[in-house]
Amino acid sequence: MSFLKEKLKMGKRVYGSAVVSPSPLWPNMVKKCGLDFVFLDTEHMPLERATLSSMCQVYNALGLTPIVRTPSPDPYEASKAMDAGAVGIVAPYLETPEQIHALVGAVKYRPLKGERLDTILAGESVAEPELAQYIEERNSDNIVIANIESTPALERLDDMLDVPGVDGVFIGPHDLSCSLGLPEDYQHPRFKSAVKEIIKKCRERDIAVGIHFPDWPEYQVEWANAGATIIIYSADIFLYAKQLEQDMGFIKKQLGDDHIDSSESILPVI
Repeated sequence: MSFLKEKLKMGKRVYGSAVVSPSPLWPNMVKKCGLDFVFLDTEHMPLERATLSSMCQVYNALGLTPIVRTPSPDPYEASKAMDAGAVGIVAPYLETPEQIHALVGAVKYRPLKGERLDTILAGESVAEPELAQYIEERNSDNIVIANIESTPALERLDDMLDVPGVDGVFIGPHDLSCSLGLPEDYQHPRFKSAVKEIIKKCRERDIAVGIHFPDWPEYQVEWANAGATIIIYSADIFLYAKQLEQDMGFIKKQLGDDHIDSSESILPVI
């Protein structure tokens, strides 16, 4: 069992951040930041397959587990990311147990696909002993993470979490807040109640859970104290922009140029 998966199973905290820069100089810098995994988001960022594969291979070689969020819940997108070198998959906007089954099949039953896989997942057939052993050995380190970020997912959460093979849950705060009718109001009692419910139900099942914010590290501490074990903080591009904006503001003020109009600071949405 991989180091990251073992920590998830034991309920220990794991730390990661989103990385979008494909620069070959970036991985060694990220390695110094004390992370357990890198979150490569192909849902919101335009990373083509060859670039994604290079990033997965390098981070894996450095001991930083590459977790890839696919562009859609399509299990074939998960298969492509696994072929690229991902160790874990996050599928966005999952809302049904059937989608969870399909994701588990794509990640933990490789290379089976199609009708043969469907019948095994449905319990209508079993793999031959040799095949079952092969699948287990090939996929033992693979990680399945469900993105829970809508009210339909909340309504079906028990059934979704009861699907065998789910290792973790990422809560998407922006999409969840919008689905609740509370866009970006992360302090609203209904939003907090929804997050607490997800954390509670995950922990009852020994499923790791985390929530990804591009800013506000204090929110990560708050939700970790409430039971979240996956700490997913910000992204390289956001941290660069935030620090650059602050530093340039300081420089301009010191030089008397702070009257120059600059673009409004906009918190990125994930």
